[in-house]
Amino acid sequence: MKKAPREEPDERLTVTPPKTWATGVPAVTHALEYSLAETSVRRTGLTLLTMNQVGGIDCPGCAWADPAPGHRHVNEYCENGAKHINDEATSRRVTADFFRRHTVSGLGRRSDRWLNQQGRLTEPMVKRPGADHYEPISWHDALGLLADELRSLDSPDEAVFYTSGRVSNEAAFLLQLFARVFGTNNLPDCSNMCHESSGFALHETLGTGKGTVSLDDLHHADLILVVGQNPGTNHPRQLSALEEAKRNGARVIAVNALPEAGLLRFRNPQKARGIIGRGVPIADQFLQIRSGGDLALFQGLNRLLLEAEDARPGTVLDQDFIRSDTSGFEEFSRHARTVAWEDVLAATGLTRGEIEKVRDEVLRSERVVVCWAMGVTQHRHGVPTIREIVNFLLLRGNLGKAGAGACPVRGHSNVQGDRTMGVWEQMPDSFLDALREEFGFEPPRAHGFDSVNAIRAMGEGRVKVFVGVAGNFVRAAPDSDVTEDAMRRCRLTVHVSTKLNRSHTVCGETALILPTLGRTERDIQATGEQFVTVENSMSEVHSSHGRLEPASKVLLSEVAILCRLAARTLDASASIPWAEFEADYGTIRNRIARIVPGLHEFNRRVARPGGIRLPNPVNEGVYGTATGKAMFTRNAWEMLHAPDGHLVLQSLRSHDQWNTVPYTDDDRYRGIHGSRRVVLVNPQDVTRLGLAPGQKVDLVSVWAGGADRRAEDFTVVAYPTSPGCAAAYYPETNVLLPLDSVAESSNQPTAKGMVVRLEPRG
Repeated sequence: MKKAPREEPDERLTVTPPKTWATGVPAVTHALEYSLAETSVRRTGLTLLTMNQVGGIDCPGCAWADPAPGHRHVNEYCENGAKHINDEATSRRVTADFFRRHTVSGLGRRSDRWLNQQGRLTEPMVKRPGADHYEPISWHDALGLLADELRSLDSPDEAVFYTSGRVSNEAAFLLQLFARVFGTNNLPDCSNMCHESSGFALHETLGTGKGTVSLDDLHHADLILVVGQNPGTNHPRQLSALEEAKRNGARVIAVNALPEAGLLRFRNPQKARGIIGRGVPIADQFLQIRSGGDLALFQGLNRLLLEAEDARPGTVLDQDFIRSDTSGFEEFSRHARTVAWEDVLAATGLTRGEIEKVRDEVLRSERVVVCWAMGVTQHRHGVPTIREIVNFLLLRGNLGKAGAGACPVRGHSNVQGDRTMGVWEQMPDSFLDALREEFGFEPPRAHGFDSVNAIRAMGEGRVKVFVGVAGNFVRAAPDSDVTEDAMRRCRLTVHVSTKLNRSHTVCGETALILPTLGRTERDIQATGEQFVTVENSMSEVHSSHGRLEPASKVLLSEVAILCRLAARTLDASASIPWAEFEADYGTIRNRIARIVPGLHEFNRRVARPGGIRLPNPVNEGVYGTATGKAMFTRNAWEMLHAPDGHLVLQSLRSHDQWNTVPYTDDDRYRGIHGSRRVVLVNPQDVTRLGLAPGQKVDLVSVWAGGADRRAEDFTVVAYPTSPGCAAAYYPETNVLLPLDSVAESSNQPTAKGMVVRLEPRG
């Protein structure tokens, strides 16, 4: 029976002490409660018992790797994954009648949570010029409208094609193929906003944009640094890997501006000690660093390691590795010794003793892994920070060997696969050459727009058509008012989506909603039932098989939508069998196999349990850098400074949230219940700023490059953040982040480094 959607939340904030442990029985209870509120017992059982299993549904949530086949628990999922998969499998439906009852402007005043809870989209809809309602449109007419608009553009570069990590490898490959045959490299994606700095730094220093570790490496490391990351909320299954590493003798150091429950203690609900016991302490040391201080931390560590080598020559650094596999060491070494300790301590907020304790842990460890996420990448100096992490790993040869390496933890299911498939505005010539040889057309070579530059181009009228395949671009992007204004300047905005979101309410002159199958659903095409593939954070490519009946008989898969659009839009200059691709996804994988290194015999190999591990050249001692070796780099010290009366604000997700969508208004690990409009401030800062817990304030971001930005009506919560730093939830704080506030080199928005003042209301 279809359940009624919930009403807008009645915000009534209560604050309790933050949790000192994560998961356990409450996580299971909350997951089941949410799942059963969304759909039936049968559908919940079918999704959860096949989730992350061989031949089952790959979790559409995070990109954490699965244990090897034969070592997976029957319940191989986390609380947030269970919620997300059944949020997609919901029994609620958004029909044409819904759009008759609700205006576009009215929907625009609804919350993200309310929009999501209305259910699955069921048929194509169009908003005509001047209208304030969506109305039904046939697939034939919808794709014809889009094709006509694309063909009418003065240049292919007047269109952008955005995607998120929700799409499969097959759909991502077709999207970039269509865009390039059409004539543009305008392929922004969600990675532009989360891990672009990782890709730039790793490409420059190691010659690959991906991490170098496997799950087995984590299990057998001696020391793991978890930097700028909250696994308990964003990648909960990582806690199982850290628990296994601890059982094998590893030590863990957590580096974060906030204490995170999952890194304090983990109660694994799959094990008895996690249910009736106290669980396992994860972090052996917690460094409560100032937001943005990670560059200085690793500079200080690297100086200490060099000085330890001076004191005991030949016993600290891996000199053989440095000589054979690296370049730039001497210049790096000279610069590292000039880093001033007063600068390191000012930027980090740590004591020298705390940093020396980390050095001691490093010196007693043969195998070290550094994991990081957006707490590192979303800063102006994100790229130099990751380069400095690479310096740290190179010094003791912690790359290319078992139990060691670099581990950027991607947040979205297939965001890494998108890049492997060519969804990037700057794909190298080698990939474009392979496309040319395979399909007989000349791909454009000029770099296209990333997400930030796409917003600029739309705002300036240089882009007239926006096509989004999955995701919620308007809410994921920075500078909310500027982004929304840019979208409204388009002639046509198109969203291929499973559920309603804010982006559907921020329309161009004409707007299309094209509903698609979810990953949970069976995909039947002309040659029979299809499966898709995804790539996780550790470069493993495996299959995902939908198990549920589609939410509507009208739905098309992303592959089908893209194939039909291509056939309607493109001429026959490129001989590409779009109809064949739609009928049999195996034919897409055959073409991918001839283009993407490591995916040879794709169809045969991906059918094996566990799928395919893509080769990482770093682990073979091959570096695609300018010198042909791993590169030490010289990185200038940098500190994010807030003037008197201001704080450094970072945006973050609540525990009960997936990407831009909150499932509830609670964040139980941080003790926040009933509201998301809160700002977490160190108690000393609350007093210093003349504020009080529970006081209402506006957050005002200060930007040297332009006008201040304001987020209204937040409640001050005294919380153990790093002094001088504050935190508030995303996407509510995106309005504070200027479009021009981006990381050097990568152009990634700096959502963890906003300078704000808190203005009392009334």
